[in-house]
Order: sequence, then structure tokens, then C-alpha cells
Amino acid sequence: MRALLQRVREASVEVDKQVVAQIGPGLAILLGVGLEDNEEKAAALARKIAYLRVFEDEEGKMNLSIQEVGGEVLVVSQFTLYADTRKGNRPSFTQAAPPEVARPLVEVFARYLGSYGIPVQQGVFGAHMLVHILNDGPVTIWLEQ
Repeated sequence: MRALLQRVREASVEVDKQVVAQIGPGLAILLGVGLEDNEEKAAALARKIAYLRVFEDEEGKMNLSIQEVGGEVLVVSQFTLYADTRKGNRPSFTQAAPPEVARPLVEVFARYLGSYGIPVQQGVFGAHMLVHILNDGPVTIWLEQ
């Protein structure tokens, strides 16, 4: 399971010109599910993110978690995080989990994250989404479980 995490001032997802999810300060998480992923990995990644200290304290040091700052999370499924570009010019996505496996694991991940008291919103799995991210910092972190 791969997550590209961005600390944001705000983020939203639009599908068919309708805003379907919107958060204020917090984290935008682009989440990729691979062939080897399972509920245990989803739980471990959610726990890591819940306690990850990427928000600034009063001294300007990244020392606070999303829980401590009362932030929100926007989870957007993104199979392209499993792109393999080692051969040729067209990415291969053979290591990305098929939708029937990935969709439930994205839901499980979001539920686990919410179980830490973090408000979680999601994009629409499989839809063409316009994702608006106002990155704060910028802070962008790659996580893999």
C-alpha cells in the first residue's frame, strides 16, 4: 500500500462539476493499493499516518500529529502510484490491485483512519476526479506499507 501524503490548507474533489468531498487544514492522501496489500497493511498505514508528526508546533518544528491539530483527511484512491516506467514510455500498472480488491481496502483504510477520531472524506473510487490541493509548506511525504 502506497500513500502520497500532503499537508494542506484545504483540499477538495470534484466529479462531474460537483464537489463531492472537501476539507480544511489537514492531509490529502493519494492512496494506491497493490497486489500484495491486505487489511493488516491498511490498518498499519492508517496508524502510521494518525501519529505522523508533520504539523508545526509553536516553535515551527514539525512535532504535532493530525490528531493534535484537529485536522481533517481527504483520501483519494490512485492506482497510478503503482506505475512502472522502467521499460518503454507507457507506464505499466500490473502491480496495482484490481478494482474489486482495491475498493474495499480503500474503504477499510479510511475507516481505520477515522477510528482515531480524525474526520475523513473520500473521493469517488474509479471516477474521473478533479483534485484540488493547496499544499501547505510544501510538505509532501511518501509512505509505503
